[in-house]
Amino acid sequence: MHVEFADGCIATIFASDIILGGIHNWLEVAANNHRVVCNINPNTAMLAYNPVEENFRDIYVVEKTGTKQGWSFPSPDEDWFTGYPQEIEAFYRAAAYSDPVETDSRLAADTISTIYSAYVSAERQGAAVPIQTF
Repeated sequence: MHVEFADGCIATIFASDIILGGIHNWLEVAANNHRVVCNINPNTAMLAYNPVEENFRDIYVVEKTGTKQGWSFPSPDEDWFTGYPQEIEAFYRAAAYSDPVETDSRLAADTISTIYSAYVSAERQGAAVPIQTF
């Protein structure tokens, strides 16, 4: 998905959970003064090479991988890297201490609208499509 923001910034987003080799989600920022690559899944904090499938028979390596043989990307703490504990803590703090919420349903609506606009754009052979925001 390719998104152009009102201020001229551009984002290209890739995400898939049905790609050969398992989930592949990453975020890449290429700005005019820096570049950032965030490998969400597979997370590249740890690499493992296993020459024989049997060696890792009883070991969880990573979600949705077809084999444990060869190179793999086991996550040292998969839940932490995908943000689950942070989400739960933010919710807890908002409920228990009245901390301000980090996001609300408008972000969810804007996200769904952005993804929907990408599908509409694809249907129109890649034509630019305005995104309705809430």
